[in-house]
Amino acid sequence: MGCDRNCGLIAGAVIGAVLAVFGGILMPVGDMLIENTIKKQAVLEEGTVAYQNWVKTGSEVYRQFWIFDVQNPEEVVVNSSAIKVKQRGPYTYRVRYLAKENITHDSESHTVSFVQPNGAIFEPSLSVGTENDTLTVLNLAVVAAAHLYPSAFVQVVLNSLIKKSKSSLFQKRTVKEFLWGYKDPFLSLAPYPVSTTVGVFYPYNNTADGVYTVFSGKDNINQVAVIDTYKGKRSIYAVFGAEINLKGIPVYRFVLPPVAFASPLQNPDNHCFCTEKVISKNCTSYGVLDIGKCKDGKPVYISLPHFLHASPDVGEPIEGLSPNEEEHSTYLDVEPITGFTLRFAKRLQINLLVKPAKKIDVLKNLKRNYIVPILWLNESGTIGDENAEKFRKQVTGKINLLGLVEMILLSVGVVMFVAFMISYCACRSKKVK
Repeated sequence: MGCDRNCGLIAGAVIGAVLAVFGGILMPVGDMLIENTIKKQAVLEEGTVAYQNWVKTGSEVYRQFWIFDVQNPEEVVVNSSAIKVKQRGPYTYRVRYLAKENITHDSESHTVSFVQPNGAIFEPSLSVGTENDTLTVLNLAVVAAAHLYPSAFVQVVLNSLIKKSKSSLFQKRTVKEFLWGYKDPFLSLAPYPVSTTVGVFYPYNNTADGVYTVFSGKDNINQVAVIDTYKGKRSIYAVFGAEINLKGIPVYRFVLPPVAFASPLQNPDNHCFCTEKVISKNCTSYGVLDIGKCKDGKPVYISLPHFLHASPDVGEPIEGLSPNEEEHSTYLDVEPITGFTLRFAKRLQINLLVKPAKKIDVLKNLKRNYIVPILWLNESGTIGDENAEKFRKQVTGKINLLGLVEMILLSVGVVMFVAFMISYCACRSKKVK
C-alpha cells in the first residue's frame, strides 16, 4: 500500500511537471506557429487575404478639407496687412474607393509597385455645408504666374491681362471650383496656348496617383504595405509613438515627427526642400517644405495644419491659426503581428508663397513675403466594426486563446507538481518516524 501511494504521488508530480514544461514550451513555439500562419496571409502576394483587401480597400477612406476663408483681402493688397483667415469645413469626400492598377511585383527587392486611380464623391452628411459654399481665397493663377515669370517686361504684360480680366490677389470661389477646377478669366486672355482651368487638385477625377512602391512584407512582415518610394523619390516617415487599443485590438501608433519638417540645419535629409533662401532665411526656418519641383515650379509649400511645429516666423503674418497636436498631427495605427494599418489620419496643409512684384498692381504694395495657408486636409480611414470583429477572431482571438491554454497548463502543472511532491515528502516523513 505504501509503495502504491508513493508511486501514485510521484506519478502525479511527474505529470504536473510535464504539464508545466509543456505549457512553458507552448508559449514560444505556439506563438511562433500561429504568427507564422497569420503572417503567410498578411504578405502582399496573389492569393493571400491581405492582397485581396489591399488591391481594393474594404474600409471607407475619407478626405476632409478645411479651407481658409480670407477676412481682409483689401487690407492685404493695399496695406500689406497680416492676413486674417477663418477656416471653413470640413467638406468631406469619399476617396480611394477604386482598385489599384498597374500592379507589378519585384521578387528581388520584395516590393510591389502600383498606381491609385483618383476619384472623389462628396459626402453631404459628413460636411458642414455644400460644394456651392462661396469663400474668399487666393487667386491661384495670379500668384503662380507672378512667381513663374519674374522678368519685369513679362510682368508688365501680365499686369495688363490681370487688370483687363478684373482679377486680383484674392477671389471668391465655390468649394467645388476651388478644389476641383474652374475656368480662370486671367488665363483665358493669355496670348499663348495654356490650360485655362485651375484648381488646387485639378485635374483629379479620371487621373491616377503614383507610382507608389511598397514593401510586400515577404522578408519583413513589419514593413508590409509601407511606402518605399513615391514617384521614385523620398517619402515622409513616421516613428513609434505609443501602444494603444483600437476596438479591442492592440496596435502601435506611429506619428509624423517634427524633424520631418525641420530645417536642413536640423535635418540634413531635408536639404532638397530648401530652394528659396529668401523665404526660408538661409534655410533656418522650419515647419514647411518646398515642393515646387513636384508642381511644375509653382510656389507650393506643405506643412502640418495651422503650421504645427513650424518656426514662429512662418506663421507670424497670418492671423486666425491655432495649432494643436490632437487635431493636426499625422499618425498610423499598425497591428504589430500582421503589420496591417488599421487606422490612419494623414493631415497636411497646402500653402502658397506670395511675394511682392513691382510691375503687378495687386502685388506691388506688399512689403514682405507670405506663406499663405489655403487649405488643410485630413485623409483618414479606420477598420470597420465587422472587419474588426473578424480580425479579433482570426488574429488576436487565436493568440489570446493560446495564451489562456498556456497559462492553464503551466498553472495546473506547477500546482500538481508542488502538491504531489509535498504529499510525497509528508508520507516519507511519517514512514521514517
